[in-house]
Amino acid sequence: MKFFSLLVLSLSFFSVTGQLPSRDVLALLEFKKGIRLDPTGYVLSSWNEESIDFDGCPSSWNGVLCNGGNVAGVVLDNLGLSADADLSVFSNLTKLVKLSMSNNSISGKLPDNIGDFKSLQFLDISNNLFSSSLPPGIGNLGSLQNLSLAGNNFSGLIPDTISKMASIQSLDLSRNSFSGALRASLTKLKSLVSLDLSNNGLTGKIPEGFELMPSLEKLDLHGNMLDGHLDAEFILLSSASYVDFSDNRLVSSDFQRQKFLPRISESIKHLNLSHNLLTGTLVSGAEQPIFENLKVLDLSYNNLDGELPGFDFVYDLQVLKLSNNRFSGFIPNGLLKGDSLVLSELDFSANNLSGPLSIITSTTLHVLNLSSNGFTGELPLLTGSCTVLDLSNNNFEGNLTRMVKWGNIEYLDLSVNHLTGSIPEETPQFLRLNYLNLSHNSLSNFLPRVLTQYPKLRVLDISSNLLDGLLLADLLAMPTLQELHLENNMVSGSINLSSSTGHSNLRILDLSHNRFNGYFPDQFGSLHGMEVLNIAGNNFSGSLPTAISDMISLESLDISENHFTGPLPNNMPEGLNNFNASQNDLSGVVPEDLTKFPTTSFFPGNAKLRFPNVPPGKTAPPPESSKKKHMNTIVKVIIIVSCVVALFILILLAIFIHYIRISRSSPEYDTSKDIHIRTQPIISGPVPVRTSERGGALVVSAEELVTSRKGSLVEAISPDEKMAAVTGFSPSKASHFSWSPESGDSFTAENLARLDTRSPDRLIGELHFLDDIIALTPEELSRAPAEVLGRSSHGTSYKATLDNGLLLRVKWLREGVAKQRKEFVKEIKKFANIRHPNVVGLRGYYWGPTQHEKLILSDYISLGSLASFLYDRPGRNGPPLTWAQRLKIAVDVARGLNYLHFDRAVPHGNLKATNVLLDTADMNARVADYCLHRLMTQAGTTEQILDAGVLGYRSPELAASKKPMPSFKSDVYAFGVILLELLTGRCAGDVIFGDEGGVNLTDWIRLRVAGGRGSECFDATLMAEVSNNVVEKGMKEVLGIGISCIRSVSERPGIKTIYEDLSSI
Repeated sequence: MKFFSLLVLSLSFFSVTGQLPSRDVLALLEFKKGIRLDPTGYVLSSWNEESIDFDGCPSSWNGVLCNGGNVAGVVLDNLGLSADADLSVFSNLTKLVKLSMSNNSISGKLPDNIGDFKSLQFLDISNNLFSSSLPPGIGNLGSLQNLSLAGNNFSGLIPDTISKMASIQSLDLSRNSFSGALRASLTKLKSLVSLDLSNNGLTGKIPEGFELMPSLEKLDLHGNMLDGHLDAEFILLSSASYVDFSDNRLVSSDFQRQKFLPRISESIKHLNLSHNLLTGTLVSGAEQPIFENLKVLDLSYNNLDGELPGFDFVYDLQVLKLSNNRFSGFIPNGLLKGDSLVLSELDFSANNLSGPLSIITSTTLHVLNLSSNGFTGELPLLTGSCTVLDLSNNNFEGNLTRMVKWGNIEYLDLSVNHLTGSIPEETPQFLRLNYLNLSHNSLSNFLPRVLTQYPKLRVLDISSNLLDGLLLADLLAMPTLQELHLENNMVSGSINLSSSTGHSNLRILDLSHNRFNGYFPDQFGSLHGMEVLNIAGNNFSGSLPTAISDMISLESLDISENHFTGPLPNNMPEGLNNFNASQNDLSGVVPEDLTKFPTTSFFPGNAKLRFPNVPPGKTAPPPESSKKKHMNTIVKVIIIVSCVVALFILILLAIFIHYIRISRSSPEYDTSKDIHIRTQPIISGPVPVRTSERGGALVVSAEELVTSRKGSLVEAISPDEKMAAVTGFSPSKASHFSWSPESGDSFTAENLARLDTRSPDRLIGELHFLDDIIALTPEELSRAPAEVLGRSSHGTSYKATLDNGLLLRVKWLREGVAKQRKEFVKEIKKFANIRHPNVVGLRGYYWGPTQHEKLILSDYISLGSLASFLYDRPGRNGPPLTWAQRLKIAVDVARGLNYLHFDRAVPHGNLKATNVLLDTADMNARVADYCLHRLMTQAGTTEQILDAGVLGYRSPELAASKKPMPSFKSDVYAFGVILLELLTGRCAGDVIFGDEGGVNLTDWIRLRVAGGRGSECFDATLMAEVSNNVVEKGMKEVLGIGISCIRSVSERPGIKTIYEDLSSI
């Protein structure tokens, strides 16, 4: 019918020609209508009525392939198109063989009539914004040979009807959000050559039958949540050459625990089983596993143990990765010496291997990683062609004389060993070297000039050694050097920069804790690319030059623990977000642009320095030590005042509720509208102060303080709730707004309300969904019963129950926090295809006609938040979490953040325990409320970050910035705080009173770790498990990771490193 209407409308336009365009042309023109942006003009400038060829196929149109008088192909790949596509129009192209429009920004869905594309053989719409579930009719594509839907927002179950695609050879559904069990019907596709279902949310066991598919060459299931035993039958009998089951939850069977991979199919060339839960040994008695047909074997990040096999006769093996397991013993000699091998990459890092390494002569080995083991003896002789060599974190000793002959090295890490002697002053051999790390050894003597002669060196780290002598002026002037770490040595003298320093590309320079003296060099001002400068703990003196303001890229400056005098310079670089000038002899008034930093950036020390508007003789606000003495008194006063205020509020609430009940009994409501609502009184109490059972420390919860501030009578009836009361999409207007960790926000309501006024104009704005799982109108949403889940700085969250029983989490953004519509829509569509098992999916948004009608719809997670299970509070969900559950949650959150940081290139921006939701009985963790800063104004973002500060998750650089903006490193800080919460069972915002006075959680842990009492931090409910040495070791490792996450911004690791470290525990 739709096509017929289009045909009729076209009559008047084309009447001058005396003939009508073909059905194929009309279908293409209909598709063109949905194109919003064509940056190259490839389609819009070519597909026009003037160039229509009335023979039936517009062969002159770009991307259109003709066969006779019919359209046989439409190819629009890699054009940057933005469009809302109605793919159903292509069913009119009766001879269409190929439809390909990959790598664009096209949204839409697979039409229900997809089965009508009878002649279609090739369909590729990968890497777009398509959504919906797969229609059952997809099984009717009997001629289809290649189907790629990868990198979209498709979700739901994979239909069983897919088994009817008799001709399909390549099926790629990767990087979507498909869920449910992996269908056994897929094994019926006997013509299938390649199957890629990676990076979805598939669960359950891998069905039997894949090994019986005769044509199958590639099977990729990595990045799902598949569990159960690894199918030994498949590994033995499969005809596939490429098998990737990595990043799942597979375990070994009882038989495999004794003999893991005893036999492998001769067809398998690439086998990746990394990042699972596999156990067992590769060697069992005299029987050796058979690897001679493999080219790639990756078993890293599992729990395999025992000695390594000999790897004899592996003449085709090119990549071998066994890192982060528990292998022990020696490395087989043949792997490092065999000239008959073609092995190019070998990774045995993070195991328990030991023994000396005498010589490495392999001529094919390019990447060798043996870090984090127990190797001993001197450094090995190296005569091969290795370009990447990592021997860090072992027990190597002796000097570096053997190193001078390693001429082909590009990346060399020998850190954290027991190496001694001097760095050889030899003719430079490292013509290709770009990374050199010799830190944390016992190297001594002066810095050799040869270091300045490596032509490609980008990173040099020789920190934490015993080096002395003078700093080489040419070292700072090297045009390729970007990072120089010399901290914790004994280098002395003044810093004299050469005339060519202006050409330097240094970004990070750390000279801290040495013996430098003299003045702060004026020439540092010419280092315009410098981002981090640390000269703390030296003997510098004199005044600070104004040239510091010329370091326009500077983000972190630490000049503490020196002897600088005079005033601080004005006009510091605008991007400076980390500053420390304490323990100097500075004087005068702190410049206005530096007052954003905390007092600890200036004191102790600097007795003559004062803040603006502070009288002479008073340097700063009272030091923390004097505050602590009166903290207990202050808390008592707070309690008393809060009780009085709470009593007053309760009286007001009683009057208010009485008034509401009287008004609701008015006859006019009974006669005109049918209203059903249940109410409970608003309860607002004093700020609770509780005594912890752990060591008797007094604990005041930050969330309770926030609740007392936000749960007032004035805010309880906000414009949002008033609007909700009109529309029907509303919580009870008598909700219980007390703190609860149940949701991703700071408050909860336990009562359900339904306001059904049957008014046709309640939500009259536009409701948009990012996929086709949900079909819903604004009025249907307004009728949905709603339960308040919580409130935060940016709005209120509800649980909405749709008529079909589906549950949604709806965030109602507070008035004034959302960006303008154009920017808002542009940003939220970028998140449309964010689908990951550890990230809560967004489903849609509503844009209303008024400022306070902005809704964000996402999946509802019923089990609750991490906070609701972790904190020792009234109403905690279930018993205390076990260590295994806590570790799994930590790994899940790190995995979700890793996806956001690397796959989506966006920071979370609002990470806290209440935004870590648990959605299954096995505590699968998913991060929620991510990227809200991309949808909010700067004021809204700033308020969100202020709230994070109250709750204990805000990083120091955000606290110091006037216009804070979340970053990857601030996410790492917040994640580190969550790790410390998991270890202690405490809330990050708790103020803990003990011998040290009142401190927050992070400072409390730092003090105990510094005093060698880190184990005292662990949650008392875990003490029974700590008796297990494995558990205790794991908890200490997580503590170390957590501490590293809350260091200064330049010292924090990336989330990828953190995820890998946690996965290896």
